Amino acid sequence: MTQQAVVAALLRSHGTTYAEDAGIRLRDTPQPLYQLIVLALLLSAPIRAGVAVSTARALNEAGLRNPRRMAAATWQQRVDALDRGGYRRYDESTATQLADGAHLLTRRWHADPRRMRAEADGDVPILRHLLQDLPGIGPTGADIFLREVQAVWPEVVPYFDTRALRGAERLGLGTDGAALTRLAGDAGPAALAAALVRAALDDDLVTECLREARTRSAA
Repeated sequence: MTQQAVVAALLRSHGTTYAEDAGIRLRDTPQPLYQLIVLALLLSAPIRAGVAVSTARALNEAGLRNPRRMAAATWQQRVDALDRGGYRRYDESTATQLADGAHLLTRRWHADPRRMRAEADGDVPILRHLLQDLPGIGPTGADIFLREVQAVWPEVVPYFDTRALRGAERLGLGTDGAALTRLAGDAGPAALAAALVRAALDDDLVTECLREARTRSAA
């Protein structure tokens, strides 16, 4: 059983990014990048990923797809959208964080996350620090954003955070980011990183992935 076989098995069953799961068509343009910031905020709370993803969809369906619309919405409109997604445990505090973050992003970076990227000037640790200036985005949220945005911001590659590397270790893939990027192949490091995070959180996923890799390698 090779590492390539393990990665192939993993990507076959879990090779979508969290942005894709949330219906975000990630491109290097302001709106989808902002939607990814919101998704990272939601995913960083101690709540099931599926709930965070469905809540991101609910916010987008409510029209809260960019900082100006998020800031212009009432607190209750934000709470209602969060509740529709199932984010009830954190709805009130998150509704406030979303508004405060939208105001800051609009005031400081003219509602365009690409300006944050430009301010970092290719320095990923600086970009990670800037992201944490946004209310509700801590180290975990910044890692989630960077893990996913490497699909469209090449200077971030390779970005495999602690949780992704834990999944890689569990699957016997090692923890070298450059090597993991090579193993990702055409799927890309963002898709592999998301799949590895799922592996870090799910014992059954690891077992099934390794079993499939062994079976295919023996065939």
